[in-house]
Amino acid sequence: MRQRRPTLSDPAVVDALAHPVRLDVLSYLMSAGPATASECARAVGDTPSNCSYHLRVLAGHGLVRPDDSGDGRSRPWRTDLTGFTIDPDPENGATAMLTASVELDHSLAREYLRGHDDVPEPWRQVDSHASYGLALSPDELTEVLQRIDDVVRPYIQATRADAPADAEHVHVALTAFPRLSFGKQS
Repeated sequence: MRQRRPTLSDPAVVDALAHPVRLDVLSYLMSAGPATASECARAVGDTPSNCSYHLRVLAGHGLVRPDDSGDGRSRPWRTDLTGFTIDPDPENGATAMLTASVELDHSLAREYLRGHDDVPEPWRQVDSHASYGLALSPDELTEVLQRIDDVVRPYIQATRADAPADAEHVHVALTAFPRLSFGKQS
């Protein structure tokens, strides 16, 4: 699959993604490929009927579509997105969508930590939570984020054809923002 990572600016589309289940289902389809509402429900911890509803909402905004790989009894869905960026314009609802995204990231981290003792040892040795206090200008932050994106992009599950047999779906989240409350020191 070719990479398709649009910048979303339509307020209705951004608003649709401000729902954590929709965001999680879309993320699942981007990484796992075509799946039915029941498969999505198992993956995101929701009900098939609720996932079916959210898939129809996502389809109404052109983010997912029915997949023809079904056997006639099942109805899989797919997305051609490998990621997306949100136009940061506050008029399009970007803040609500970003809030949902951060909440989903935190929820996934809490879920992982609840089962941490049952995670195979090789994964426990490499899981990570890192936090850095950097001194950057806006241009430097743009450069840092682009360099991180350049490192991560070859490993995107939807476009990676050479994943090793022991590869798992790994959630990587990055949040970067100025700590305005710190202010500049005179």
